[in-house]
Amino acid sequence: MRVACPIVLTDDERKTLERWARGRSIPARLVLRAGIVLLAAAGQRNKAIGKQLGTSQEAVTRWRNRFAQRRLAGLERDAPRGGRPPTGREKVARVIVERTLHTVPANATHWSTRTMAKALGTSRSMVHRVWQANQLKPHLTRRFKLSNDREFVEKLRDVVGLYLNPPENALVLSADEKSQIQALDRTQPSLPIYRGRCGTMTHDYIRHGTTTLFAAIEVVQGRLIGTCMPRHRHQEWLQFLRLIDRETPADLDLHLIVDNYQTHKHPKVKAWLKRHPRFHVHFIPTSSSWLNLIERWFRELTEKRVRRGVFKSVLQLVQALLDYIAHHNQNPRSFVWTAKADDILAKVQRDRAVLDNQGSA
Repeated sequence: MRVACPIVLTDDERKTLERWARGRSIPARLVLRAGIVLLAAAGQRNKAIGKQLGTSQEAVTRWRNRFAQRRLAGLERDAPRGGRPPTGREKVARVIVERTLHTVPANATHWSTRTMAKALGTSRSMVHRVWQANQLKPHLTRRFKLSNDREFVEKLRDVVGLYLNPPENALVLSADEKSQIQALDRTQPSLPIYRGRCGTMTHDYIRHGTTTLFAAIEVVQGRLIGTCMPRHRHQEWLQFLRLIDRETPADLDLHLIVDNYQTHKHPKVKAWLKRHPRFHVHFIPTSSSWLNLIERWFRELTEKRVRRGVFKSVLQLVQALLDYIAHHNQNPRSFVWTAKADDILAKVQRDRAVLDNQGSA
């Protein structure tokens, strides 16, 4: 009668196996193997383990012995299979990668698994596996733009310096306006979420008008100052600056990080700032909205409150935005900036070199 090999675990091995056995993001095969070894270490027989885990006795024996021989490493990797190396597949894979990187179809902007498979006389699944193995996603693009601002370096260092080393006896605020926020009402009521189905929303909508949100976030503490106005001219920007002036301690200097929108540079705005010397305006480089922290908060506002909201009037939309700000200020938090100016400049230089090479190719 064959006797199963005994399994004795170290503390570290037991912790790892228990983590694998209950891990929701762990592959199912590894969860099963970890469960087999844990039950084997508890002294259970292979037949009982297989019955409890819903697998065969042969599988239990195989992974029990594999662990005894190679420990944890034996569970993570499957044994290499026999047979002749698939040389033909390797040639096709190289051609797929080459075509994907350097060509496009005659009647489209990018390849799909179907068009690539048809062009090469192979299967869609083969194209999909090759793309997945080489991390190729021709159906996706990511938008970007490098700033052409002549003072890019100076402005970048100025703004990043405020984020990383805020001045004493001063507040640093990232400010901007989010214009044309639409009060959209759906043509039919949305259906609620329930188990097995996500919530629904009609594709069409009724427009009830727009508003513009003016907002500034205090970089260190995260407190928000915000208001809504129908338009976004220099007159409204001046009203917002007066609001900031009223809602911040009068004995502190204010450093405002803003973009290059023309209303921020209007002669009347400059004259008002000259009469209020505690305001210091810092302009981010052109085409560099990622450098303004308030844009990150605007994105959060859009995702959590606006995009799936239903508003039957502009007044209702405005109230929702102001309530969101008030709720944020009950437990304010900011976004911590960690990137150093030198690291950003190095990345920009690498990207610019790639663009230059593309242009000269």
